[in-house]
Amino acid sequence: MRQVRSGAPEVATPLMTARILAVFYAFGGSAGLLALLGASPHSDRSWVAAGIGTSALIGAVVLALWGPRWPRAVFHVPVGASTLLLGSAVALVPDPLSAVAVASIVSFVAVDAFFFFRPGPAVAHLGAALVGVSTVLVLRGYVPVPTALSLVAVVLGLGVVTRDLAWRATSASRDPLTGLANRRGFDDALQELLAAADRRREPLSAALLDLDHFKQINDTDGHEAGDRVLVRAAESWGARLPTGAVLARHGGDEFALLVPGLTGDAALALVERLTGPDLGTGVSCGVAQHVPGETGAQLMRRADAALYTAKAAGRGRSALDGDRDSRLATELAAAIATGELTVAFQPVMALGAADQVIGVEALARWQHPERGAVPPDEFIALAEQRGLITALGEQVLRTALTQLTALRATTGRQLRLGVNVSVHELADPGYVPRVAALFAEFGWPADHVIIEVTETQLECDVAVVRQNLEALTALGPIVAADDFGTGYSSLSRIDVLPVQHLKLDTSFTASITTSPRREQLLASIVALADNLDLGLVAEGVETVEQDALLRRLGCRFAQGWLYGRPMPVAELALWLDARSADGAFSTVR
Repeated sequence: MRQVRSGAPEVATPLMTARILAVFYAFGGSAGLLALLGASPHSDRSWVAAGIGTSALIGAVVLALWGPRWPRAVFHVPVGASTLLLGSAVALVPDPLSAVAVASIVSFVAVDAFFFFRPGPAVAHLGAALVGVSTVLVLRGYVPVPTALSLVAVVLGLGVVTRDLAWRATSASRDPLTGLANRRGFDDALQELLAAADRRREPLSAALLDLDHFKQINDTDGHEAGDRVLVRAAESWGARLPTGAVLARHGGDEFALLVPGLTGDAALALVERLTGPDLGTGVSCGVAQHVPGETGAQLMRRADAALYTAKAAGRGRSALDGDRDSRLATELAAAIATGELTVAFQPVMALGAADQVIGVEALARWQHPERGAVPPDEFIALAEQRGLITALGEQVLRTALTQLTALRATTGRQLRLGVNVSVHELADPGYVPRVAALFAEFGWPADHVIIEVTETQLECDVAVVRQNLEALTALGPIVAADDFGTGYSSLSRIDVLPVQHLKLDTSFTASITTSPRREQLLASIVALADNLDLGLVAEGVETVEQDALLRRLGCRFAQGWLYGRPMPVAELALWLDARSADGAFSTVR
């Protein structure tokens, strides 16, 4: 098990390790070559030593390019190799002064060993390097034994200081009571293992373990008794975990576990073996298996949902996220592949004397053969978790364009089309070309499409997401911040994000006639949108009172059941005919 007390310093991630080794190899090779340039007399052995220095420079390039992808254990090889290269170079240089200069590079080994590895392997690496270098110096007659020992003392001191600094840096990621990683340390390990799992295409499972009725132990027996239970849990579970597992105290009486290489079912069996009756209290566990492409936060949310399921079932048991959803995900994938998902269209109105229909929002619908209508929130979230959202989004857009193109051909009405886009789609470099190809295929004007992205998704800092948003804007579609008013930081970023439209969230609209403060906020948002030249659509309008207030405050566009519910395209055509006999339709800017 990887644990802060006994493992390598948490700051020594593969990326950091590779970078430091690459720098040391580069400077060590350069120092060796410089020492040879000043050495005399030169001999054939000098050229061999120069070859060793050149090899170190090549090693630096290899470490910089490929080192960050290596597992921790692989780094024993380049550290051990550096000892061999260094000892050989010291033996081959032609004069004592150059030999001592090259031997001083052993200090790099001290930093490497104590920064990267546990105390045992670190001492072994440094011991081998010091014994080898000092022995060569003495046997070659370059320095007397006391001088060699002075070099050993200096390098040992450097190793001790390096070890102390590394562990002080690690202490911020360690729980002082149990010695396990704390939440910060766990998050660092989670990101590292997620990257490794995606790179190696291996399973990774996460678990949350919660001590049942822990508060009662504290209240009845005192906090010292509660602390003893926490320490006993950490020691008992840690001793029985497989190599590579990460156990952390996630907070309070909750522990978090990462198990690389195990599927969800195997991880569930593991935690059920761990959580026996030896702690004196029950343990509830939630387990989730990583889905390729999901973030660490998404994985832990699913583990937390499984923990909630276990507690709701009576505590003292374990639950695996996705047991119920596995079959549904398979059926959803089949429904997407066969085109069984349908699209409903909800009208968007321009509020004014004529109340013109200016566009529609395309909404995915799934009629399950056994369950009936599956709520969109459920199957869309499932599609995101199981990597189906790209195919789902493409099918919804294709279906909407197919049906609205046919409607345009028969009625001559060019409506604006609003489509919801997941951040997972925007994180795909091929998203914009696919969208552009669909527009070209259907002859659909790109500037008559509104790409709706939720406000929280607009906070994503993934570079490709921002690039795709900018590319979409250049292509022609309007980017809208959907569910506006539910996030917390989009206002500060409207000036740097390519957003031309705001869609006021339904939950906000619902209270504008019952909360004076919400009414005042709405007036401010309308003014903000006008001042920034942004389109503003109020979603979820259901009452005439809400409609009247929106008109009075100057909100120009609205959407909701008061005007029209989501409907199939055939019903939309009839609704449009009944709504506007003269066929006058304007467009959203």
